[in-house]
Amino acid sequence: MTRVVEQRGLYFDELEEGVIYAHKPGRTVTETDNVLFTTMTMNTQALHLDAAWSSGQPFGQRLMNSMFTLSTMVGQSVTQLTQGTIIAQLGLTDVTFPHPLYHGDTLYTETVITGKRLSSSRPGQGVATMQHTGRNQDGTVVALATRTCLMWTKEAHAAQS
Repeated sequence: MTRVVEQRGLYFDELEEGVIYAHKPGRTVTETDNVLFTTMTMNTQALHLDAAWSSGQPFGQRLMNSMFTLSTMVGQSVTQLTQGTIIAQLGLTDVTFPHPLYHGDTLYTETVITGKRLSSSRPGQGVATMQHTGRNQDGTVVALATRTCLMWTKEAHAAQS
């Protein structure tokens, strides 16, 4: 019989507090990404869509939509941490964007598990708190977010399947 290796995230019991999980590859963001995301979400902010107007603003150019940055940052963590092992995202807090992300920048994300506890009401599940940090190609922090997820333990997920 051929051995099958399935790509998945880490189970609750495999997550280690204080470890930096570096998510690769990075994601070079484009004007197309920005315009599509911005218009799909009905965000008409000229800072994302109007190059002429944005050139006269403090940053001198259009900015990547911050919600795109947040979504991409969380998305970059999925294959390494939560693919198939998450039950639910419980919340996002402390979201900040200390520096803009521009067209042509590359977003790199790292995640640190800042806390974890077994659920008192859901046996075989645990709550993990993650701090995501997004940096551009120069290492400048462009986004931070704290994310809380309900995760399976390995044993409980195997028993549930």
